[in-house]
Amino acid sequence: MTRPELLRRWFAGPPGWSLAVCEVDLKVGGAYRYLWRGPDGTEMGMRGVFREVAPPTGFVGTERFDQAWYPGEAVATLVLEGQRGKTTLTLTMRYESREARDIALESGMDQGVAIGYDRLAEMLASRPVRSL
Repeated sequence: MTRPELLRRWFAGPPGWSLAVCEVDLKVGGAYRYLWRGPDGTEMGMRGVFREVAPPTGFVGTERFDQAWYPGEAVATLVLEGQRGKTTLTLTMRYESREARDIALESGMDQGVAIGYDRLAEMLASRPVRSL
């Protein structure tokens, strides 16, 4: 979830896209930066700051896109829970307003997120990884 060499393998976005920039400073107050690049050269950047870091159970961080397509900043809380040899990932997004939440929900981003998590599941099935 936070190691750039692994994020580049599964967090790349829709088919044909890549994670061209992936920087993660995993500590409270540390920043992260992602820049996705599409097959036609389109770029989408996002950055944030970690507010809480609790390996191996998760983290809390802010999220803001370079070209803001929803107003304000979101706060993402990621929780990993292991039970009976399986890990459940729960990601909760809190937006500054109902308007921002609705824009995010209507954007189709859930499809892009699902593609990434499907890639992550395939990656983990081929070789278990045990750290954030």
